[in-house]
Amino acid sequence: MSTAARPERKYIYDNMTTDSRRWDGFKPRDGDIIISTPPKCGTTWTQMICALLVFQKTKFERRLSDYTPWLDMPAKPIEEILGVYEAQTHRRFIKTHTPLDGIPYFDNVTYLFVARDPRDAFISMGNHRKNMKPEMLAAMLRTAQARNIPLQAPASDAKAAFRNWISASGIPAEGQPLELNVLHHAQTFWQFRHLPNIHLLHYNDMKADLEGQMRRIAIAAGITVDTALWPELVAAASFEQMKENADTLAPASIGPQPWHDNAAFFNKGEHGQWRGILGDEELALYRGIMNERLEPELAHWLEHGWHG
Repeated sequence: MSTAARPERKYIYDNMTTDSRRWDGFKPRDGDIIISTPPKCGTTWTQMICALLVFQKTKFERRLSDYTPWLDMPAKPIEEILGVYEAQTHRRFIKTHTPLDGIPYFDNVTYLFVARDPRDAFISMGNHRKNMKPEMLAAMLRTAQARNIPLQAPASDAKAAFRNWISASGIPAEGQPLELNVLHHAQTFWQFRHLPNIHLLHYNDMKADLEGQMRRIAIAAGITVDTALWPELVAAASFEQMKENADTLAPASIGPQPWHDNAAFFNKGEHGQWRGILGDEELALYRGIMNERLEPELAHWLEHGWHG
């Protein structure tokens, strides 16, 4: 790919949790930070890091999700969400789960993409759904039905669900995409990693060297932090501290209390959760699709990170 290539908005992502057309009215500002991740790949973690770097304090006046609502989730009117962002006077950091080929590209905006081993992301999403209150799921279903979104019957078990997921392309033009598609999402960013405002992060690297990755995000966003403040900010972004402060950090896209247990939103954050759950058939299918769809360097990075 030519180093002059730029991202293009090719597809409309319109599924149970996302409507990428909601970006149509978004007006960028110099210095905006767009956090684009597949679900359960460190989204809230990255939002917290951005909040700590932007505000340079560890206690916030509102819930984290009030500062950085999920723009393309059709749970609330888009005018309300855009109004939140328009009213902000601080450096804005915007959450999306839409791949780069479904959101607008701006030269004056910093893009953060966070990846995770696809198998772990899949297992984490299963735990995530179990933690949803029935009324949250019911609200999501009502919204999807009102938008005439085709709903898929749930798979019989985790192994069948994994086979369905890993086999899906994630490309809207090739059928209704599933909400969680790490491979395609990663490809849309990987091919533009040469651009100075696009930065690829990995869950494993954040676990292994949180301070190093926070400093990397600060440099990417052009944010200066006083040396004496770093230990406090890093401690506040630790998995343990976020779990302890889950009542204000767990997202609340639909209603104030969408989870059975806020702390369970930050479940384990471990690498290799898929072991003992996925069988030989699933792993063989996974390996074949990874080899078929991804270049070797991307496939290795997606599973291990930059330092794996």
